[in-house]
Amino acid sequence: MRNFLICLSFLTFQFSIAQEETPKDSVKTTELNEVVVQSKKKSIEQKADRTIFDFSEQSHLNSGSVMEGLKKLPGLIVSDVAGMMYQGKQLEVFMDARPLNIYSNELTSYLESLPANSIEKVEIITQPGAEFPATSGGAIINIVTSKNAKKYLSATYSNGYSYTKYDKSRHRFNNSLLVNAKNKWFGWQVQLGQNFNQGYQRTNFQNETTVLSKNTTDRENRFYFFKTGLKFDFKKDRFLVNYDFTTSNNNALIDASGFGFNTSDKSKNKLNRNDVALNYQKRFDDATKKLDFRFNVNSVNNNFDLTNRVSGNSVLDNGYNQLFYQFKTDYSQEFSFLEKTKFSTGVLADKLEFEAQNLGVTNLDYQRTTLAAYTEFQSTYKKFDFILGGRLESYAIDGNTDTDELIPFNQTRFFPNASIQYNIIPQVFVNANYNKKISLPNTSALNPNNTNYQNPNVSFFGNPNLEPTIFDNYEFKISAFEYFFIGYSRSDANNQVMNRIITDGDGAASVSENIPQVTIHNFNLGLPVPYMLFTKGLKETLKFDFNPDEINFLYLYVGHQKHILPDVSGKGLWFFNAMSQIVLPSKIKFTANYNTSSTGGNYFYYENRAPFSQQFDVTFAKKFLNNNLSVSVYCNDIFNTNKQGFNALGTDLVYESKNDSRRVGITLNYKIPTKNKLAKEEGNILNNDKKEDQPAIGN
Repeated sequence: MRNFLICLSFLTFQFSIAQEETPKDSVKTTELNEVVVQSKKKSIEQKADRTIFDFSEQSHLNSGSVMEGLKKLPGLIVSDVAGMMYQGKQLEVFMDARPLNIYSNELTSYLESLPANSIEKVEIITQPGAEFPATSGGAIINIVTSKNAKKYLSATYSNGYSYTKYDKSRHRFNNSLLVNAKNKWFGWQVQLGQNFNQGYQRTNFQNETTVLSKNTTDRENRFYFFKTGLKFDFKKDRFLVNYDFTTSNNNALIDASGFGFNTSDKSKNKLNRNDVALNYQKRFDDATKKLDFRFNVNSVNNNFDLTNRVSGNSVLDNGYNQLFYQFKTDYSQEFSFLEKTKFSTGVLADKLEFEAQNLGVTNLDYQRTTLAAYTEFQSTYKKFDFILGGRLESYAIDGNTDTDELIPFNQTRFFPNASIQYNIIPQVFVNANYNKKISLPNTSALNPNNTNYQNPNVSFFGNPNLEPTIFDNYEFKISAFEYFFIGYSRSDANNQVMNRIITDGDGAASVSENIPQVTIHNFNLGLPVPYMLFTKGLKETLKFDFNPDEINFLYLYVGHQKHILPDVSGKGLWFFNAMSQIVLPSKIKFTANYNTSSTGGNYFYYENRAPFSQQFDVTFAKKFLNNNLSVSVYCNDIFNTNKQGFNALGTDLVYESKNDSRRVGITLNYKIPTKNKLAKEEGNILNNDKKEDQPAIGN
């Protein structure tokens, strides 16, 4: 409590000195210092509608896989039953400003295979306005893999290796190369890499008297990615072309036993993903006027086979093909109203085609078409910022299974959003926000086939008759100097799509259902504590002019979530994260990260018996060769405490799971130096941002 009061006093003092006039003879020095600070990347940026986490310069985040880095972000939860949520909001996943369009275990495998040192930053948009898809539900996570293009040839090589030992030794290694250049005609960029990943998992389904299923899985995953970008400049305009290809080939050996059975199986899961984006950006003499056109095509092909290793008989032979098209255009312009007002408008059209097969027979043929238009105004008046917008979306959903037609869904809805922000001083603001959103059932939840492991007592399947979810989202937040924030949010959801475990005869099944009404309450607090407070005292600390990312500090996060369901009476859950950074001699940076949560609370239809993602990680990092070579050595889950345990509410079943989370590894990034002194950074190519100062991911 004493530390909390000290930090609040520190913030209050900062408020008061920031409002004082600066003496004239100190103006040049102050301006120079500000330029130096702004030229350095920030670990965390708090903006009115989003939080941005820098991966490229944070060794504890960019060591290992993208999934391992995401799990260390304060407020972000990843689990078998919860999926991916941030501060209580389900996340729609984008990559380089485009929808990823893969879900569930395919998404988890994808993010576990993608090296974290190929990521530049992660944006979590907690208050998406009218310019963002209404189908984003509660929040959006945009994983930005692009790097800055440079004039003349430049290259960066990244490598990583990690090791675990549970019942036996397992290894992971990855390599990637980023090459880019620019000439007087065009700029180009290529990023390619591979990942080899061995993993272990054990899972139990049981009640007080019977073990329904006890599985041990030994995985071996191979993943390759290839990303390209071209940028052509036409005076003020530019044309960008992107093509991404990823492929994964995952194999697993599963030994399972339980009530009435004993089996040994082999699974094979192969996924190919292609993504093409064309973006024309029209610019005018008025720099505030912008017109963008974008066309995106995304295809995913997945095959999942399960074979008995003893008999050689096929247990499962499932697959799907998914094709997604999207066209959108955005226009924005500033004009004089109040002090400054920005007007944005745009239209969108997209179509999703999804076809699932079982043993070569199509048992789901699903089509969805969306048409949308939006208008939004952003105004500034004195210390106030206002946002008012609305989005009209029309949906047409139809299809059929192998036995019947789906219930058609044809609806047009209006989605308003409004926000007001009071800027107390620069970098200190109070924000209140409301938006209405919709979440359409993703193809993983719709797929009637099993694309996961099953045995005689346990099965997994989707529901092709799921209905969309409507959200009303409210949020209030106070933010100060990027790192301190306190906020409360509430989401009211109708027809929430949720995965739950039910009893199925003598066994168990994991199914997707619509929950009629759910309310989610969220409280969040982020608090930085510089260690110099304890060594130098508050008075001396306030005399320092420092970059928070280069000092010794402790960052604390506390969150509380409570899910209110019509047929469940449960407690809320507390989540805790502590991250400490210490700069050791020889500029070695030591980072420690600890996650845990309370137990006994309900998370939708699950009551957690074990803390969410409880683990302690440490990383040592140092730069060499003029900062061109970065080396990190890390150990995740030192005490081997990360496991999952849930009571499936409404049943007598218990679900438990443990991965090989204790891992030791090393990561390096080498920026191959250029001898050309004229080399300079320019706009990125792989990420087609609409806004140069604040990347948006469009309609």
